[in-house]
Amino acid sequence: MIHQTAIIDKTAVIEDNVEIGPYAVIGPETIIKSGTVVHGQCAMEYAEIGRSCEIFNFSSIGKRPQDLKYQGEKTKVTVGDGTTVREFVTLNRGTAAAGQTIIGKNCLIMACAHVAHDCIVGDNVIIGYASGIAGHVEIGDNAILSGDVGIHQFVRIGKFAMLGGGAKVVMDIIPYATAQGDRAVLAGLNIVGMKRRKMKLSEIEEVRTAYRVLFMSKFTLNDALVKLEGSQSACVQEIISFVKSSQRGIARP
Repeated sequence: MIHQTAIIDKTAVIEDNVEIGPYAVIGPETIIKSGTVVHGQCAMEYAEIGRSCEIFNFSSIGKRPQDLKYQGEKTKVTVGDGTTVREFVTLNRGTAAAGQTIIGKNCLIMACAHVAHDCIVGDNVIIGYASGIAGHVEIGDNAILSGDVGIHQFVRIGKFAMLGGGAKVVMDIIPYATAQGDRAVLAGLNIVGMKRRKMKLSEIEEVRTAYRVLFMSKFTLNDALVKLEGSQSACVQEIISFVKSSQRGIARP
């Protein structure tokens, strides 16, 4: 059902079984897929919204990026199936650098959060109340950001990582870790999150061992990576690859 007061641009594509509430504004080149609910007073443009999403009141999706280099090039924002966007969230579209901002499937973006241009947010990610994510940030699958988290541009958050409330993150956070503070430092491993995602106990222990070698041994970082390279664990190999590809450097305990 589309409310009679909603404004729908003629270039927008609204699939069957979509609900759009009062005074919502669906701007140009927007696609809203089946089963999605857009509550009243939302505004979106240059966006592709997946199936069975729910977009709450006063959210802004796909508006012009807050980047002084942006010159009006045609870009977009994509929101994956099953994602919930709560009140007053802003999701900016991309710039020429990447072309789009990507939000994965089955994410929960809580009220007043902001995701800037050219970010890539994985599947099953939770972004807490009033958290701010600067441009070009990458967040891995199943990561959790608590409330009032701030992430510097170009930082990467590894899969299954968890950031404590108020964390200000300026360096990469390895997969499976927890981090907190200003500036954020590692505080251990997200054991609870790994168990909830049904990781095997053997896998969790392998991650524990890798964490000890990287951060609690006398090895230099490079020597620790060499020591871990022979591991048969896919989880450990993900950590090694993440550390080696870091451009900003990794946070440490």
